[in-house]
Amino acid sequence: MKILVVGGAGYIGSQTARVLRRAGFEVLIYDNLSTGFEFLTRGFEMVVGDVHDSKKLLDALKKTDAVMYFAANHYVGESVTNPRKYYRNNVEGGLSVLNTVLDAGKKHFFIFSSTCSVYGVPLKTPITEEDPRVPCNPYGVSKAFFEQALESYDTAYGLRYASLRYFNAAGADESGEIGECHDPEPHLIPLTLRAAAGFGELQVFGTDYPTPDGTCIRDYTNVVDLAEAHVIALQHLTSGKPSFTVNLGTGEGSSVKDVIRTVEEVTGKKVPVKIVPRRPGDPPSLVADPARALKVLNWKTKRSLKDSVSTAWAWMQRQMAAVRS
Repeated sequence: MKILVVGGAGYIGSQTARVLRRAGFEVLIYDNLSTGFEFLTRGFEMVVGDVHDSKKLLDALKKTDAVMYFAANHYVGESVTNPRKYYRNNVEGGLSVLNTVLDAGKKHFFIFSSTCSVYGVPLKTPITEEDPRVPCNPYGVSKAFFEQALESYDTAYGLRYASLRYFNAAGADESGEIGECHDPEPHLIPLTLRAAAGFGELQVFGTDYPTPDGTCIRDYTNVVDLAEAHVIALQHLTSGKPSFTVNLGTGEGSSVKDVIRTVEEVTGKKVPVKIVPRRPGDPPSLVADPARALKVLNWKTKRSLKDSVSTAWAWMQRQMAAVRS
């Protein structure tokens, strides 16, 4: 079985491509390299193409049996200042892929990289899949729209899908060969590691939240665990089971201060911190209830926050060594 990994030159897509290969699947990566990195795709068959290029996409789909869809812009703040970009890429681009799947004229399974941002600011935590979708920014709106499109296409055309709602992806491959690459880097763990390595101060956005230590709490889920969930979701669908939506998270929250302490433990270095005002719209706590993923997929996380920090630190050290050489 051959899988089309759309957005396979990105952080989670490239990791999933490797887990797919280890599970015995053939992989074809499709990416326009606008935010992805070609070196993350080494050793894989790849097509450089855009999701709006229906002809090139159709050729790729005719060679494959399932789609794993990671191609989306994902910066919440940018989505507020430039919603046109997000609706163009995440909504129009996503519909281009869905419609081309139908045009390919063969049965495809569809695994969608969704997000906890579809919930907006939750009324309670942990968050279950039954909680309402009330996204509060264009990024979350674009993901919620695509989930609804998948639901409609399943009803109308029998396109079976899995919507996998991530919380906070973290860490790197244990091999040290691939890891997180973003420009700019928005995520707490790599930013904290950079501060520990001497690249400036870590900005902490608020210490007056209604949480035990006053800083925001998030559910940091290891990227390899997430990639493995995609493969299990695909196997679930190909065994004849129906479409589904699940949260992917640990079910345990870690505060910003927890992350700082873990980074200091792993690196042996002090993290310089600068306290700054809260960012608008940051919920105090976002934590998954992963019970449905365990029930439907028999999936749960295996790797801890310390594991994620340790692999991310090894990846960063390897990148710094490459630059020095």
